[in-house]
Amino acid sequence: MARLFCYGDHVDTDRIIPGKYTKTLDRSVLKAHCFEDIDPSFSSEVSRGDIVVAGVNFGCGSSREQAAIAIKESGVQLVVAKSFARIFFRNAINVGLTVLEVPNHKIEQDSVLQYDAVRGVLKDLTYQKKYSVTALPGFLMDILESGGLVKYLKVRDGFDLNERGRSDA
Repeated sequence: MARLFCYGDHVDTDRIIPGKYTKTLDRSVLKAHCFEDIDPSFSSEVSRGDIVVAGVNFGCGSSREQAAIAIKESGVQLVVAKSFARIFFRNAINVGLTVLEVPNHKIEQDSVLQYDAVRGVLKDLTYQKKYSVTALPGFLMDILESGGLVKYLKVRDGFDLNERGRSDA
């Protein structure tokens, strides 16, 4: 069962990954320091498949892509928020991190969530609540299903993921 990590409103990118760690390309460093300023135990307690839940304006602040990468590398499968800063939202899609905008959610720490991507519904099984999810356009779903923008473009444009150059050359 997925564990929930619940945070409030206006969680900025510096709170997701402190700026001093954004000069590295080492994803294990990003993972180790994700949310350390607001939840020091996050990196030691998070497991693959867990969910981050937040209020309004999640991911505000800088445009650094490392914030979305740090969350994804932590194993989080899904971020649910009432609203997202637009650049964080797109960075998340680009790195293959699923984000759901659920403007009216009242999700609690002990909630058990179930997401139906086909129907666009998020259910809180603990409190018997059902939330409509703001639908993603088809091309964004394609990017997510591919694992991120780079993988999507490689497949779409006929690049072999294991070789340089076009696969049809």
